[in-house]
Formats: sequence, C-alpha cells, structure tokens
Amino acid sequence: MKITNLRTSAKGNLARVSATVIWEDRDRPHQDIYFETTAEFASDLSCNPHAFLLACIIPALHYGEKRLALDAPICPELREGLVTAMSLIRHWYGYNRPLVKIEAPLQSHPPTRSTPPRTAFFYTGGIDSLANLRVNRLNFPLSHPLSIKDGLLVYGLQDTTRENFEKIVNSLTALAQEAQIQLIPVYTNISSHIRDLEYIEGKYNYDWRFWIFEFIGSALAAVAHAFSSRLTTVSISSSDDIPQLAPLGSHPLLDPNYSSYDLQIRHDGISLSRLAKTKIVADWDLALAHLRVCDWQKLPPGLFNCGQCEKCLRTMTALVALGALEKTRVFPQTDVSQDLLLAGVNIDGLDVEASYLELIPLLNQKGRQDLVRAIQHLSTRYREKDWKGWLKRFDRTIFKGNLRHLIKK
Repeated sequence: MKITNLRTSAKGNLARVSATVIWEDRDRPHQDIYFETTAEFASDLSCNPHAFLLACIIPALHYGEKRLALDAPICPELREGLVTAMSLIRHWYGYNRPLVKIEAPLQSHPPTRSTPPRTAFFYTGGIDSLANLRVNRLNFPLSHPLSIKDGLLVYGLQDTTRENFEKIVNSLTALAQEAQIQLIPVYTNISSHIRDLEYIEGKYNYDWRFWIFEFIGSALAAVAHAFSSRLTTVSISSSDDIPQLAPLGSHPLLDPNYSSYDLQIRHDGISLSRLAKTKIVADWDLALAHLRVCDWQKLPPGLFNCGQCEKCLRTMTALVALGALEKTRVFPQTDVSQDLLLAGVNIDGLDVEASYLELIPLLNQKGRQDLVRAIQHLSTRYREKDWKGWLKRFDRTIFKGNLRHLIKK
C-alpha cells in the first residue's frame, strides 16, 4: 500500500485534507481518503501524515498488504507504537502473516509548538463519552492541561445519516456550552471507504467485527492527529471496565501506541462499570436531556434514539434501575417492559452480559422482577449458543430436564 498526494483543499464551508491510497497486494482501485471540518476550524486541520498513516495501517494489516509506503516524514515514537499495536492484534487474533512494513522517512527533530497544551475527547453524546467528560470536569480544574477543552464529533465512522448528524451537532452544542468545551464537527471517509470495497458479486460483505475488534482505536487516533496543530492530548472513552477487558479495537494496551511525540492518545474510563457511568450521566440533568446512544438511520421524529435497538434498551434498562428513565424524553418510552427487552436484545459478548447482570440488585430493590427475569433469560440464551447449549434447550423443552439427569447416572 502507498499513501500519496497529500493535499489541502476547500469547498463551500468545509476545509479538507486528503490523500490517495494505492493498494499493492489486493486488487482494489485507488481511493482518496479525507478529513473535513467547518471553516471555523480550518486553521486547526492539518495535512498531517500521521493521520493518514493511522487511517491505513490496520486495514493494511487486516487485508494482507506487505508494506505501507509514505513519502512524508513520521515520528519514530508513532512508528514504534504501530509495530507494537500490529503485534498485539496479530497475537490476539492469530494472524499468520508478517507485520506491515512501514516505509517512511523519520522525523529527525520533533516539531516545536508555540501554543499551550490542549486536550480534546471524542464527543458522541453516549454514556461512555458523557461520563468521560463529567469525570474530567469533576477531577481536573479548568486550568489544568488535561482539562477537556474540545469535543470531536465525527461523521462517517458509523451509520448515522448526514441529516441526523447535523441535528446531533445542534443538540450537543447546548451541552458543550454548559460544559465549557468547543464542539468541533469532523467529516471523514476513513471507515466508509473500506466498507465500500466490500461488495462481492453485487452483495455487501463488510464484516463489522473488523471495525469493532481491530480498527476503531486507530481510526479515532487518525482523526485526532488531523488536529494535532490545535491539540496535544486526545482522550478515547473506554467501552469496557477492567473486569471485562478483552481484545478490542480500542483498548488500553492499544490506544496509547497511536501517540506521537506531539500528540498523546489516552484511553480513559476503564475503572468505571457501565452502570457507574450511567449513574454519572443520570446525575447530570443537561447530559441526560441530550443523551444519544443510537446509530440507527431511521429514528422517531424529533429523537436521536430509536428505543428498540440493543444499545437503547441497555441504556434504558439501566436508567430504570437508577430511577432516571422517567426524567428524560430522549427515548420514545419512559419505561421498559419484559417483552420489549426480550424482543430487542441479543447479548453478543461477556461485557454486554455483565452490563445487564449488574442491574439485577437495583431492579430487585425497585420491585422490577419482570426485568430481572428478562435479563436472566437473556443471559441463559447467550450462554447456550454452542452445541452444548442447544442440547440443554432440547432437553429442557422435550424431556423437561430429565435427559441430563439420566446421562449423569
């Protein structure tokens, strides 16, 4: 893979930095990848080779490119970190292939900075993001270099429509003003250009597991480096807490490796469970009024959450447990039923299961045994997905559990 023709341009109210990606070992067309922002932040967007390197290195590893060549000089600290990150991913997922060879000149002198330190975070409006911001506000004085000053709100990494994204920008601006942060809208195709290549014989074949388990941290860091002329530190909000840590595309062992000499990437929030984060958000009235956890394209009029997907239902159930769902109007419903939970949730990981199981004590205290039963059923269903689970279900349904006892005898 080669990254060439790094360039800056502008169109209307948007400033853009872009580069051309040339695949060498895969039969794929040349593609332009880009980062954009509004004119207000045009001077903060730079044609930083680190941004394009981070946008391409993990896809190059995943799709079997032998090298990544870039003419622009890169930070040796970042280069060393990428070798570590690729080694981790290869170890985690058992890739039987060499690491991508990075061919680029190294910076002999780190860039000098005339501006003071400035910290940003990825501002999605979700539980992890808002809890990260709130904890930062509670723990760091505004004058501290690690006090968050900017929120990067990114379009192009998920399935949100452009129309919904612009509405989200408007909604989260009010919260940003109260929290004394500057909302910076960013537009990019560093994820969608990979998805666009996954049409095989006219069928969409993109595997979202690549994004979740390998690419997300590197992609977020790529966005951060595009603003390195403004920022010195960028925080990525953890989705898992320490007991649930497992291989994932954004991970405390991965994300810091995407740092350079002049831009530090942090992975924050691993000491807090999903319930603890939700309580932090629930205790912040304005955040609760602007909470947005959903990525569905078709949303109820005037809302940013569908109220039916797993992420919505997980959050709503936690708010029920905390006695806070009725305090917000960001979801179509102000309560969760057992039937709604069973119909909309399919637990697909231990971390998701844990985020439901930790709600049971609070739900019992509130007399919501209906939701407790639903969670227990969802947990059982998740743990019986393999052939042993199928046999248990068959025994329970046909033989009322007697087959298991006969086998034991």
